[in-house]
Amino acid sequence: MSKQLEGKIAVVTGGNSGIGYATAKELVAQGAKVVITGRNKETLTTAASELNAIGIVSDQSNLKAIDTLVAQIKKEFGSIDILFVNAGIAAFHPIENVTEEHFDSILNINFKGAFFTLQKFIPILKEGASVTFLSSLNATTGMANSSVYAASKAALNSLVRAASIELANRQIRVNSVSPGPINTPIFGKLGLDEESVNGLAQAMQNAIPLKRFGTVEQVAKIVAFLSSDDAAYTTGSDYPIDGGLGVNSVLN
Repeated sequence: MSKQLEGKIAVVTGGNSGIGYATAKELVAQGAKVVITGRNKETLTTAASELNAIGIVSDQSNLKAIDTLVAQIKKEFGSIDILFVNAGIAAFHPIENVTEEHFDSILNINFKGAFFTLQKFIPILKEGASVTFLSSLNATTGMANSSVYAASKAALNSLVRAASIELANRQIRVNSVSPGPINTPIFGKLGLDEESVNGLAQAMQNAIPLKRFGTVEQVAKIVAFLSSDDAAYTTGSDYPIDGGLGVNSVLN
């Protein structure tokens, strides 16, 4: 495999499972030194060992924890080349059933936490660094029961556009990736029973023009590309990875 990221220092939040884990694995394979974060110490330690990465326990919804994370990384490496803000949660409820607790839990991690992760890492981002956010197809495509989750990801997309302008004078590139249905453990964390999860998955697959779910490895490849010098002229963009689901064709 090409070592396009040889000598680069990368941070992947939520890197102990799913898309974060696959991306950390890809970045390591391409030569980067990778730090992954997660809230569960045991899971994080296992993932870091498997990936040959450094694991730091950190909660993206806690601003003090982000400060501590940045301080640790600054002490160890001085600065970083790649930041993948991947950590996030998903839970679906009809609008009329959304509680303040549900609203705050999703926004605090998916947007507030992501926003301040970027803000607090800016001082240690190298000239020409790459920042990628994990957004979602839900940010631009309506889906029942996803109002709060979709809003949190739409907010991220707006942040990407604004941040890409603000950081352009340092040649720091800011982009996002927006997966559609991907085979990840997050499907088991939606707060739905098994029958509902299976029904949702089947309905999604039927609606995808390519008639299959994507893989975490396919998302990881796009993030790795955006993190490389091959994407040195790419900023302020969002990359759908959705098997054509977002096209919304009139006839199939």
